[in-house]
Amino acid sequence: MTPVTTVHVEVERKFEADETFALPDLTGVGGVAAVGDPDEQSLEATYYDTPDLRLLRSRVTLRRRTGGADAGWHVKLPGADGARRELHQPLGRAARTAPRAVVAPLLGLLGTAAAEPVATLSTRRVVHRLLDEDGRVLAEVADDAVVGTALATAPGEPATVTTWREVEVELVDGDETLLQAVAERLVAAGARPAAVPSKVARVLDGRLPAPAPPAPEPAEAGATAKKGKKARKDKGPVRTAGEVVLGAVAGQLRALRDADLAVRTEQPEGVHDLRVACRRLRSILAAFRPVLDREHTDPLRAELQWVGAQLSGARDTEVALSHLRELVVAQPVELVLGPVAARLRQTEVKDHQTGARRVTRTLTDRRYLRLLDALDALLAEPPLTELAAAPAREQLTDAVRRTGKRLRRAVAAAREVEGEQRHERLHEVRKAAKRVRYTAEVAEAEVGEPAGALIVCTKQVQDLLGAAQDTVVTRDVAVRVGRAAFAAGENAWTYGRLHGLEEARAAAAEAEFWALEPGLRRAVKTVAGLA
Repeated sequence: MTPVTTVHVEVERKFEADETFALPDLTGVGGVAAVGDPDEQSLEATYYDTPDLRLLRSRVTLRRRTGGADAGWHVKLPGADGARRELHQPLGRAARTAPRAVVAPLLGLLGTAAAEPVATLSTRRVVHRLLDEDGRVLAEVADDAVVGTALATAPGEPATVTTWREVEVELVDGDETLLQAVAERLVAAGARPAAVPSKVARVLDGRLPAPAPPAPEPAEAGATAKKGKKARKDKGPVRTAGEVVLGAVAGQLRALRDADLAVRTEQPEGVHDLRVACRRLRSILAAFRPVLDREHTDPLRAELQWVGAQLSGARDTEVALSHLRELVVAQPVELVLGPVAARLRQTEVKDHQTGARRVTRTLTDRRYLRLLDALDALLAEPPLTELAAAPAREQLTDAVRRTGKRLRRAVAAAREVEGEQRHERLHEVRKAAKRVRYTAEVAEAEVGEPAGALIVCTKQVQDLLGAAQDTVVTRDVAVRVGRAAFAAGENAWTYGRLHGLEEARAAAAEAEFWALEPGLRRAVKTVAGLA
């Protein structure tokens, strides 16, 4: 039986302190009425990671700790606003190897590699609890004397030992105002904000690669367009096409892993974000084939497509059922015949369970984990072509031109047909517009305002044709659920109405697209002409 995992949100501040540092009296700081008697603890922790420290580089720690009130296996994950989420499981018998249930949330970071001991920490901790007038614990101040050992990476190599003193302040029932007040008092007494985010990061600091310059993130639609051409001023040295494209791949691989972690820890929108990261990676690898050798990247695109297909059913059906339920609520009550809302909700629950099982199978499949390894290898030894050394601007605008040409062909093909065939071809237009958008996002930092305007336009196209494509799924679901209702003796008329409303939504979205299409052509042409 899998041990129960508890989740704790950790909000804390860390400080370095000299041996002569004396913890100041914190009574009266931020509503602290009293400080409890000191509680001395002896903590022993072993930290696990891959030899290249994949977890630590992603700001994740995995440890087994004995001593103190929370002995056990801990996984610490990045959270919002400086907080960290901590997953906790009982110690169990395993010590040398982390149990499967503990490692499960981290498979997307580990790939096929195993997590092994990389460091140990011995901490003599003295805990001071800050209390309010009712004796409630507002925060804990831990004064730690730490001995950290970076374990040898190869037989015969020595371990590296580091010692230091650290003070941690962690909120319990207090708030950020208290945390800030205590932090100010500690700094006034001689403590210094910690230079590294965690103890193990300090121990292994010498083994971490130097941080790469941050790659531009995909912009909010039209962010550069809003800034205007000023975004092109005060640029540094001209970047090569290889530098820009590899930066974009690295950024999307980070996004993929963040989404993977969100799925495994049951965070909202995880599946959606994972699919988007796969699509962006596929588009970048396709659009920049002149920069990255396609013999290496085409197999990766095929595997990314497989992942997206495995995840699509769960997400698409979930969105369709949610939309249909909202649509039912908006209908006049006399047009909702039978238990329509209840049946849609029951279908949603059942489909969600089925979809969740499929997602779990996909993300634990060795095929998926090998894909993550292959993407890491692509960045470690990039298959750059001769054009990768060229200035980025020329290759970026050329990529927009080629993806724009593909988009124009898709639009022309959609014009030639009517009815259901046109709808099918507009789906191809939407996919082509996505590729243009993702290519423009890579180009925006170099090209400036024209790329920003193109992003705005393609985002509008994507939303319009996406709404039309969504109705394909909603109509299929309406038919499926309506047939089940009819078979159960219920009135199926409302499901037919829902189907008709979705047909009208598709027609309206497509009409808006044709009104927008001339502006789309002009936006693509503007960027393509900047080479």
